[in-house]
Amino acid sequence: MKRYYILFGFCSLLLLAVNFISCNENNQEKKADNEVLSSSSDSLLFYMDTSRIPKGKYGDEVRYGRDLMLRTSYLIGPDGIKGQVLGNKMNCTNCHEAGGSKPYSFNLQTTFRNYPQYRAREGKVLSLAERVNNCIMHPHLGKPLPLDSKEMIAFLSYFKWISDSSNVNHTTPGVKNLEIDFPARAASPEKGEQLYALNCARCHGADGAGVMQADDVTYIYPPLWGLKSYQPGSSMHRNIKMAQWLVANMPQDLATHNKPVLTAEEAFDIASFVNDDEIHARPQVTEYQYPFFEEKAIDYDRGPFADSFSVEQHKFGPYKPIIDYWKAKGKKPAY
Repeated sequence: MKRYYILFGFCSLLLLAVNFISCNENNQEKKADNEVLSSSSDSLLFYMDTSRIPKGKYGDEVRYGRDLMLRTSYLIGPDGIKGQVLGNKMNCTNCHEAGGSKPYSFNLQTTFRNYPQYRAREGKVLSLAERVNNCIMHPHLGKPLPLDSKEMIAFLSYFKWISDSSNVNHTTPGVKNLEIDFPARAASPEKGEQLYALNCARCHGADGAGVMQADDVTYIYPPLWGLKSYQPGSSMHRNIKMAQWLVANMPQDLATHNKPVLTAEEAFDIASFVNDDEIHARPQVTEYQYPFFEEKAIDYDRGPFADSFSVEQHKFGPYKPIIDYWKAKGKKPAY
């Protein structure tokens, strides 16, 4: 077991370094041959040896799907060479790091096995293709891909391959978000602004606009707010989701999930600053979903709610009273 943890830590560091390279469009292909993630000789976990992608037409689709994850904007962005689908120039791997294979970074290695799946946000069972389109339409401000399009088939082929190529399952640590303690107080955008300046502004800019590549194809560091960032309703716009992701992954050149730089409290404060729509402009949306109010995630910031807590508390916390309320009713709170 000691050997396992040492190697798992090494893999996390390797993934972090690989993801840093992936921020630069010109280095995406250099990353490809190095993305081999094994945990030990006894147990394969986050393992994606791209040299083992099969040859033939299926393998071609897998490789194209992986390329779409890493170079989304270049391929199907506003000026995409394969079609103009997205409304902004962000890439899937900005959130699903290392092409969806990094632990605690919205990992996608069980996704193909998990769909069709009931989604409370839509209030219905979705196919995986529909879920892909949700990401394209919300974080990427795009238009849905036809379900039989080459790009959709490539995304699904890639997700199947990364599912088939690892021993990861729904209980594997790292597939879900990192569990962190919820502060007893409400998150503070004011404190978050100070922490953002210390930890985030050097990459994402004081104005949160990110850093664009010289060729204007995509970002070296993506925008965190503004009219070309993710829209309200996206997972990253929910403060619990973002705080969990921040603790495990940011600052991206310093933190790992087992050696975080930010405390949970600091991550909540930063998330509350980044996602405060009273401070920062975002793309406007008219539909906030969750047709069944009792199924809303507790950090979703649009009412009405099936409880008596304010919009502000749902947005910033403290969350423990909301969790206790739903547990007292015999229901598992969603977040």
